Amino acid sequence: MKIFYSQKFNKVLISLPTGIKRIYKKQENLFIINWKDPRLHAKKIIGTVLLSFRITRKYRVLFKFADENSASFLSIGHRKDIYD
Repeated sequence: MKIFYSQKFNKVLISLPTGIKRIYKKQENLFIINWKDPRLHAKKIIGTVLLSFRITRKYRVLFKFADENSASFLSIGHRKDIYD
């Protein structure tokens, strides 16, 4: 799976705590291998073409598929802020 990163995603990723960044990289590797891996808890956001997957219980990544072999990571952050 090929991943494209939005500017917003990259900007927020840099500001995340080191521990969250480390866990994110592990989750990203799972996503590349199989985005349906149950450890990601990937879900479609109702009423949109967006999906999200879990980094931790509190942090999420918002993404959408460009095609069946590539995805765009749009945003990353705390779950209380990311869906705004």
